[in-house]
Amino acid sequence: MAESPNRYGALIEKVFFDRHVDGATNLEFARTDIEDAAEALDIKLPKNLGDVIYSFRFRVPLPERIIETQPDGMEWVIELAGKAIYKFRMVKFNRVVPREDLVMTDIPDATPELIRAYALDDEQALLAIVRYNRLIDTFLCLTTYSLQNHLRTTVIGIGQIEIDELYIGIDKRGCHYVIPVQAKGGKDQIGIVQTSQDIRFVEEKFPGMRCRAIAAQFMDTQVVALFEMTLQDDEIKVIEERHYRLVPAQKLYQEAIRNYRD
Repeated sequence: MAESPNRYGALIEKVFFDRHVDGATNLEFARTDIEDAAEALDIKLPKNLGDVIYSFRFRVPLPERIIETQPDGMEWVIELAGKAIYKFRMVKFNRVVPREDLVMTDIPDATPELIRAYALDDEQALLAIVRYNRLIDTFLCLTTYSLQNHLRTTVIGIGQIEIDELYIGIDKRGCHYVIPVQAKGGKDQIGIVQTSQDIRFVEEKFPGMRCRAIAAQFMDTQVVALFEMTLQDDEIKVIEERHYRLVPAQKLYQEAIRNYRD
């Protein structure tokens, strides 16, 4: 049986081109189609079929052969379309990455050393750092509380989704907010797929409440970029972006603190 270091790419290519025709913008497939592709290509089936799809949804670009079918300014994304059902969908190309020219705001680091020592991965560490340093409160100017993390739920028309962390917030007038947070560390990318899922979840489960969708990403181990996201004309848009640098309290730059007051 063939072994390939790029078997994920070979599998997703097979699934894509079995369905692709010129001019198509939506190509639906099932998780079991990964099994059929593995059998057809004589490739050892991965133990976690879901990781094949997850990788191309959030972590790595699609194979070059698939990218070559994209018109200028457009790209294929993989979305949930039901229980164990997915679809390739053509959307306008849009990548959200931290700006290099944005000023950093120093925040006293309140992360317990024990948490830093035992965080198992970038995403877990990032969620913990955001929570312990109350960065959502600072960023949104709200009082917020973490309701649940790694929330697995379902959304009509999408299927099962996972929200990295869900906050509930309140402002000075007593208005309540639902705040889904997606955490991106390592090679994971902020894109339309998870933002869209998070917003659709809030619309379905908390009708009438305002959604403020947040993406958090490590720029390095001490700098966190936060984005407030929305969907406009089926495109992901950044409402606001801020960068927070976590520093020991004794290293805070006093002149900068005075400038913050102004």
